[in-house]
Amino acid sequence: MTAFIFWLIGVATIIAQTSLLQGLPQWCSRPDFLFILMVFVTYRLTWIPGVIVVFSLGWLMDVISGIHLGFAPLIYLLLFVALKVLSYGNPLKESNYQIPLLGAAWLAGQFLQHITFSFWLDQMVPDWQWGQHLLDVILLMIIAIPLFALYNKLFSVLQRR
Repeated sequence: MTAFIFWLIGVATIIAQTSLLQGLPQWCSRPDFLFILMVFVTYRLTWIPGVIVVFSLGWLMDVISGIHLGFAPLIYLLLFVALKVLSYGNPLKESNYQIPLLGAAWLAGQFLQHITFSFWLDQMVPDWQWGQHLLDVILLMIIAIPLFALYNKLFSVLQRR
């Protein structure tokens, strides 16, 4: 039930992200709300429901807005496994590492996507811009703080039912 509710939230996030947020100006940077949700799902759900939610939402996002089909679910699954392994049995308090690990995972995902596209595609791939990516990751981490609080509250309500 919990996984299904978060999957529905993910579908609503995809709809908002691919339609409403496209109207924002380019200088405003468009934060990846779906990535924040997927990282939260990685931290909170067990392996099987987590993989199902992350893969299906990544696939849906790829079908709706992907130019090169198949890359988004693959990158999301790789990041899911990496975050699961890194957060398993971590002696630190969760709030100390979740947001910074989200930022590191987003940068790693963007870098992996950039490297993959530059090797496998015939098109010109824009140069890696550290300044823009660092601003994006800082914005993503700031936005993730209240969203994680909201998702944690929803998760605890769903667990009590």
